[in-house]
Amino acid sequence: MDIVFIIGSLAATLTTAAFLPQVIKAHNSKHTKDLSMVMCVLLTFGLILWIFYGLAYSSLPIILANSITLLLCLYLLYLKVKYG
Repeated sequence: MDIVFIIGSLAATLTTAAFLPQVIKAHNSKHTKDLSMVMCVLLTFGLILWIFYGLAYSSLPIILANSITLLLCLYLLYLKVKYG
């Protein structure tokens, strides 16, 4: 396994994990008033573009991390619309 793949995998894991506490907090509190809808929408589209980029370069860390984060972001958007 080369060092670039390891660094990419670690970076992908950390950035995805960094988003998780926000989703858990919103899920548990049912409070999303302070979340920006614009941020959530922009992040969603950015994640979709990252997935396409990862697919174009066959980069598993980019594809997996951004796919997981996209699911979390879509759930956060759902919470924002429901409780917002």
